[in-house]
Amino acid sequence: MTVSPANAQLRGQVFDQAERDGVRFISLQFSDIMGVPKNVTIPFHKFDDAINHGLWFDGSSIEGFARIHESDMYLEPDLATFRIIPWEQAENTTARVICNVFTPDGEEFEGDPRYVLRRNLAEARKLGYVFQTGPELEFFLLKTKGPRGVIETLPHDRASYFDVTTDEAADVRKEMVNALEGLGIIVEASHHEVAMGQHEIDFRYADALNTADNAVAFKIALKAVAQRHGLYATFMPKPFFGINGSGMHTHQSLADAASGRNVFSDPEDEYELSTVARHFVAGQLAHARGMSAILAPLVNSYKRLVPGFEAPVYVSWARINRSALVRVPRVSVGRPESTRAELRCPDPSCNPYLAFAVMLAAGLDGIRRQLPLPTPIEEDLFHFDEEMMAKHAIGTLPGTLAEALDEFQRDEVILRAVGDHIVDWFVQAKRHEWNNYRTQVTPWEIDRYLETY
Repeated sequence: MTVSPANAQLRGQVFDQAERDGVRFISLQFSDIMGVPKNVTIPFHKFDDAINHGLWFDGSSIEGFARIHESDMYLEPDLATFRIIPWEQAENTTARVICNVFTPDGEEFEGDPRYVLRRNLAEARKLGYVFQTGPELEFFLLKTKGPRGVIETLPHDRASYFDVTTDEAADVRKEMVNALEGLGIIVEASHHEVAMGQHEIDFRYADALNTADNAVAFKIALKAVAQRHGLYATFMPKPFFGINGSGMHTHQSLADAASGRNVFSDPEDEYELSTVARHFVAGQLAHARGMSAILAPLVNSYKRLVPGFEAPVYVSWARINRSALVRVPRVSVGRPESTRAELRCPDPSCNPYLAFAVMLAAGLDGIRRQLPLPTPIEEDLFHFDEEMMAKHAIGTLPGTLAEALDEFQRDEVILRAVGDHIVDWFVQAKRHEWNNYRTQVTPWEIDRYLETY
């Protein structure tokens, strides 16, 4: 293996920082296809060898990576992601480095979600664009009990949107913010969300690879801080019946690769959107159903994507209507760099690398095909009947994971975006998940039917 020019340039700086901070261990991190973070920890004295030769591991033990007869793979650290882990400092100070995954032949592994995103970002750069994103991950804090921290399905507090006096987790969120900023993630705001026990912490908009890395680190950090307070942070989309679920609304724009200028902005346009932005949003609307399985990948995701709880289910766009799938927020006068499109259907259980990859592919397809942007729908779509839906040619997102998988397998643009390897493994795993779910007998069914029939 040859050390990349970027790693060669950063090596001295990283080792100087490690020596100053007394780093004893290195956590080499990557994600499986489902977005679950994986980790192998090495003593610091092995770090240079990992940079020079990679760290070999058994890929057949990772969900969706390899079959047993083709299991050997290695991790290549990306030194640009070197960070000291704030909650693992002292006697055993540990640093984190995110890794790319390679095959024994030295080829990028097609099943590595980070590679999938990097490949799609390279396609955008060929067209002269840099994809920028700003995900907003909502989460619930749950109570735990007993010395082993058994999770209770009870929200930590009874506060609601922006509450102060009843927000029992305000100090916990501040500690979470400190941990995130210790990882180099610049936080812009934090607040209590609509539902009891629900919260949101927003971090800075940046290029999509950076924000995908940050979204994975975000989940790790928040779970670690919550655990230290006897709580559990869950990113499950809909943990409670009858109250709002958790989304990962994602703000997006394209920047000119040469100048950095936001190419979504056109102050002379009625909606302040450039032609490029209009085609991009039209592409996402055209592929909304096809990419739903990636953006909302759980059986439980479709308990959130129902009318009435601020979750978007209608394939439309708007400026101020939060029931639409894509919202183009009003920007301040004189701030064209702020023009962006907010996709509201992703949830925080998704793999952010794959999510950003399909979102970008859908938008670029709209640009390539010059798809026209439909008229925005500013009325509350939750009150539209079938006649109104037909009049405005408004479709809906899939209603179940099974339906989403059917749409995914029909959408050639989205399939190409993730690649054959991930398509095969993802569909197989998710079909199994759906079949396991649909054959369960739930407490609701027992309560509803047992004594009646």
